[in-house]
Amino acid sequence: MVTRFRRYGQIADVLVKYGFGIVLQDVFPGLQRFRFSRKISENDKQTVYERVRMAIEELGPTFIKFGQIMSTRKELLPPPLIVELQKLTDHARPLPFSEIKPILLEACPDLEEWFMVIEEQPVASASIAQVHRAVLRDGTPVALKVQRPGIEKIIETDIPILISLATRLEHAVPDARLYNPSGMVKDFAAQIRKELDFNHDGRTSERFARNFRDVPGIKFPKIYWEYSNSHLLVMEFIDGVRIDDVDEIVRMGYDPKAIAARGFGAYLKMIFEDGYFHGDPHAGNLLVTMNGDLAFLDFGIVGVLRPEKRQVFINLIYGVMTEDIDMILKAFEGMGIVIQEEDRESLRDDIYLMLQDYGNVAEAGQINFKLIIAEITEILRRYKIQVPMNLMLMFKVLAMIMDTGTRIDPEFEAANEIKPFVMGLATRENFSAQMMKRASGTMLEAVDAAFDLPRNVNLMLKKLATGTIRLEIVEDDLKKLRQSVDSASDKVLIGLIIASLVVGSSLILMNARIDLPSQVFYLAIFGYSVAVLIGFYTLYNVLFAKFKDF
Repeated sequence: MVTRFRRYGQIADVLVKYGFGIVLQDVFPGLQRFRFSRKISENDKQTVYERVRMAIEELGPTFIKFGQIMSTRKELLPPPLIVELQKLTDHARPLPFSEIKPILLEACPDLEEWFMVIEEQPVASASIAQVHRAVLRDGTPVALKVQRPGIEKIIETDIPILISLATRLEHAVPDARLYNPSGMVKDFAAQIRKELDFNHDGRTSERFARNFRDVPGIKFPKIYWEYSNSHLLVMEFIDGVRIDDVDEIVRMGYDPKAIAARGFGAYLKMIFEDGYFHGDPHAGNLLVTMNGDLAFLDFGIVGVLRPEKRQVFINLIYGVMTEDIDMILKAFEGMGIVIQEEDRESLRDDIYLMLQDYGNVAEAGQINFKLIIAEITEILRRYKIQVPMNLMLMFKVLAMIMDTGTRIDPEFEAANEIKPFVMGLATRENFSAQMMKRASGTMLEAVDAAFDLPRNVNLMLKKLATGTIRLEIVEDDLKKLRQSVDSASDKVLIGLIIASLVVGSSLILMNARIDLPSQVFYLAIFGYSVAVLIGFYTLYNVLFAKFKDF
């Protein structure tokens, strides 16, 4: 078993090997004893981004998964690094069946009674699991997704190290805080822990199946829960060809254009209607079956869009189609994107130029949504605007399925699919297409504002109740505040003087039975007199000021 201390050493060795020792020196300033500048000569010809990808591959499954998720953050990372991160493949050397069998026996103690055949050679192998084909006793072909032994301990060892590295990076490089590396790692930790729980994978598959139960031609594997647990998932074996294998699809007698339209339509339904979408739509996870169905596989990564977020995204697309810059900016803010006030005007200019380059208000069918998504992410990166990870996952999914659609059908136009779908959805939400066209974005913004009003009022009341409300104070207000504080301080000081005179004089008179010099007695009387005079004078000023205000 690899301890955390030993794992730190392994990570340091890999980073030094690929020429990133200087990073260690910045993050761990107390470790100068290592030769941080050392790197092997064979990497001299590689670019820095290529060496980043090679180091991640050598660091193992946790870092590979983290790199794959970070490949969606196009608004934060430079494009050459994104290209390298997208090359990260989650393939691993298959483990011998003798190492996998104990995991099977844990869930199914009597393998021979439940399975007629289990193929020892896996049909797929990844860093977290590998898949074996099997046949149930009733003759049903199934796929066994088996978790690699020890992988959970490796990941649980790496996650605290990643969090520690991110925290140290924020302290060592203050500019890095803009990108919230600690938050990214924590989001990743939550995501990969879900992937380690195969029950979550199975429930996700069943949720998709329920959402598409009335949609013909779309298939999700059935889960056999009686044989499954958190480390083993037994599901229906789906035989088919990759969605991008156009020649084989044609040989099977199916139209690639229809397959592309069906797949794109399925993702539009996931995103805009269900708010729950498949997050890893590479061609290996989309199969065309022998009877022409489109089957979805691997549900480790999914995206969630609550109803209010879906409406905001509809507004974004409608803003693009109508070249409404204000609606686009409002949609950004509705997605949780924070726009600095000093950047707003230049951002409006950049969006305007983007729409002029890639959009066409007269013929919405000519809008190039793929290029617009790429340009939006580039604009966000240029302004260092951090975007919620789920939103960037959605952008990535849309870009990937547009790419796949184009590979299957060179004449595929995403805009031809998106426009009628969005308009139809708006109609079902009691907004006709004609009304939307006539009212443009005004009505959608008014509806948003109306729904936001109770929430904003409630938020303001909560802040008032908890004392966390924030006020903007200008210079004149500060002067008035200072004068008020000075006046109050003077009154408090006068009150303290009066109280001191009264208390002091009282103490003297209380001890009048003791033989005191007459001068001391008269001093006490004088103190009382002064206190009374000051008190009357102060009371007069306070009352006079109040009456003057009236």
